[in-house]
Amino acid sequence: MKRPLLVYLVLAFGLSWAAALPLWLSDGLGTPSKVQALAALMMLTPTIGVLGVWIAARAPLRRWAKETGLTLGEHRGRTLRLVLAAWLGVPLLTLLAMGVSAAVGLVSLDLGGFSLLAEVLRARGVQPPGEMTSVAVMQLVLAALLGPVPILVPALGEEWGWRGWLLPRLTAANGAVMGLVYSGLIWGLWHAPITLLGYNYPRLGSWAALAFIGFCTVGGVVIGWLRLRSGSVWPAVVAHASLNAVAGPVLLLGDAAHPPNEIFAGITGVVGWVLLALVGAALLRFLPVTERAPAAPPAQDVPEDAEPESAPSAPGRSGEAG
Repeated sequence: MKRPLLVYLVLAFGLSWAAALPLWLSDGLGTPSKVQALAALMMLTPTIGVLGVWIAARAPLRRWAKETGLTLGEHRGRTLRLVLAAWLGVPLLTLLAMGVSAAVGLVSLDLGGFSLLAEVLRARGVQPPGEMTSVAVMQLVLAALLGPVPILVPALGEEWGWRGWLLPRLTAANGAVMGLVYSGLIWGLWHAPITLLGYNYPRLGSWAALAFIGFCTVGGVVIGWLRLRSGSVWPAVVAHASLNAVAGPVLLLGDAAHPPNEIFAGITGVVGWVLLALVGAALLRFLPVTERAPAAPPAQDVPEDAEPESAPSAPGRSGEAG
């Protein structure tokens, strides 16, 4: 158990730093196109970690795919419903976080002139039209419905590692709740090569790494619940891709004169943390999951003179609502 975990973490973390190294050796986050390209490359490193463990374990490919969530799980209908819920629910939750942020005075919205969106368009060399409402609505609709599509592959690159392989092992050893929390913490730490440069929270500088660990911990509970509830990694992949697609456009509903403070407002701010924590707690309370121990190693990895042992699944813990 410890050796596969070590192999996975060394590959995922080591290669993530290697992917981000050009940013540290140049202008940091100063070139957005380079940041996006290297961030996408970095998102594939958890998958390399999974493949490294698979090669070391010499497990049959079909069984490995099932154990790591690449199939639709035992209840395909449930998995497909959760895929749809993730695709549509994440944009709604992101909009809700922005609305709550405005309601408590943490962000100023400009739903009449959409001045921040117009400012961004001008910065991109596009002259905004006189009437911005239709542009804003179209952008949000496209981000919610089509935005996740090009992000599915890099999202799978992360999710196959964090939720597909790692999460079931952490929940088997620590229970559903703590397994979800630990996996979120590790997920947040893994982002350090770019968050230490101020990624996602530029006002914080290197402290952005700590803030993003907070977001990943609560966000990882919700995304991880999708994996455990379905037995498949695909709802988590869709949720991750949808989050990446809509978080930015929703912030552009703000006022250019008083831009949103991403530390407090929106889905990645403190308001979002609270909402995600409440959603995660509700899901675990009313739609519990079951911790499952990883399958036994392949027969060729077991010494011939060893007595065969069964690996029963750990029962769900009603006291933890998970």
